[in-house]
Amino acid sequence: MKLHEYQSKQIFAKYGIPIPKGRVAATATEARQIAEELGGRVVVKSQVLVGGRGKAGGIRLARSAKEAEEVATQILSMEIKGLPVRKVLVDSAANIEQEIYLGITNDRAARRPVFMASAAGGVEIEEVARTNPEKIIKVHIDPLLGLRDYQARDIAIGIDLPKEYWKQFGDICRGLWRAYMECDATLAEINPLVILKEKSLMALDGKMLVDDNALFRHPDLAEMRDVDEEDVAETEARKYGLSFIKLDGNIGCMVNGAGLAMTTMDIVKLFGGEPANFLDIGGGAGADKVAAAMRIILSDKNVKAILFNVFGGITRCDEVAKGILVALKEVKPTIPMVVRLVGTNAEEGRKLLADAHMITAETLADAAKKSVAAAKA
Repeated sequence: MKLHEYQSKQIFAKYGIPIPKGRVAATATEARQIAEELGGRVVVKSQVLVGGRGKAGGIRLARSAKEAEEVATQILSMEIKGLPVRKVLVDSAANIEQEIYLGITNDRAARRPVFMASAAGGVEIEEVARTNPEKIIKVHIDPLLGLRDYQARDIAIGIDLPKEYWKQFGDICRGLWRAYMECDATLAEINPLVILKEKSLMALDGKMLVDDNALFRHPDLAEMRDVDEEDVAETEARKYGLSFIKLDGNIGCMVNGAGLAMTTMDIVKLFGGEPANFLDIGGGAGADKVAAAMRIILSDKNVKAILFNVFGGITRCDEVAKGILVALKEVKPTIPMVVRLVGTNAEEGRKLLADAHMITAETLADAAKKSVAAAKA
């Protein structure tokens, strides 16, 4: 789950990380009022869950409350990468001397979190990694020991941070580590962390990604989810307990089991097709869940064929077949559908679908071939 900048910075502040004074506004009038409270000179920042806001004109400096209102009016009428701007963050403007990147994420290869820092802050870290990878300092953290003081110093030395800032930098690193761990985050990032002309450090921007699977432990964070900023299909899938990720292909896939879903996507590509989604209906899915999965797949106009690959263990094949038939009555699709059912009550499931004139397949390879051919046709 992605958090907005203002939400991430509010969390950072709870862990002792200094952030600018500021508040969120939903209207230009509110932005003006906040700017007046902050003394006039402010930064107005669009709050959308995508990168590249600055390049798109979604982050602007205002030198007075009136100018803040004008800028907010412009930004609130924008769309950034297809997402409408509904809120702006109005922050006090900072006197910046230097910008630094600081973040923590999961390193799957090393099987532990990794702290990353760079003196080339203020730009996307992916761009720094591509053009100047040597400028990124990486320190892996043992999750049982946590961030040690010497590691924070190593990071400070690695980015050539003047020694006068080491103590505050160490405090910020420890605060970021605690926020990352205690919120079950997969990313906690400050970009930029700036050295102010007043000779102190401050987090001017913030970004956090929280592990969806841990949200049951964090009802307060779950309430921060902005469904307006998320893909409608993914929001609908979550409502029914489905694991769904939209992709760019044209063959819709509905599978029970994450491993089987990955295999299905791979074999579709092997035979020249492109999967339109990852969709795992999970074990024990009933007809209503299958029908919901069908509606979600068919909501994608790029889908030219659907491949059902169900291994009936906990999930009974006849229940899956009933769900497909329910969805057919509701949605009335006009695209071809290929079904492979194997396992518990597979024969009964195939019999139900045979009457609906669906394309059936005995093996996964056969099902993938038929799906690719149907999509091309």
